Amino acid sequence: MITPAKIQVRFSDLDVLGHVNNTIYLSYFEMARVHYFKELLGEGWDWNKFGIVLAKNEVEYFKSVLLNHEPLITIFTEHIGSKSFTLGYELHVNNVLFAKGKSVQVCFDASIQQSILVPDQMRMQLERIIRE
Repeated sequence: MITPAKIQVRFSDLDVLGHVNNTIYLSYFEMARVHYFKELLGEGWDWNKFGIVLAKNEVEYFKSVLLNHEPLITIFTEHIGSKSFTLGYELHVNNVLFAKGKSVQVCFDASIQQSILVPDQMRMQLERIIRE
């Protein structure tokens, strides 16, 4: 199991109401993806040749994250297709669900600017975090 990504709430993340602005959650999810991919694929992964592009994001908000909170984000695989995969996200504060989301990533070779099949090693690692 991968340790959830720990997020530090910055003062600049807050809106005039004193809670994390809705747009910042996508940034938090991105930070969590980086954390998980580092654990799953290592630091030597060739992201230029075997990269991803984001095709879709969804967020559901349940409670407001505040400056003094320490969010933890868990990621799991919801679906793996031939060229894309869907990740699910859960943002918890003190074991309480504050938000959840989904994103669809398309595998992409930046050197030829084309989508590619999900690389075997990536598929195998994504299968490790499937939630059933």
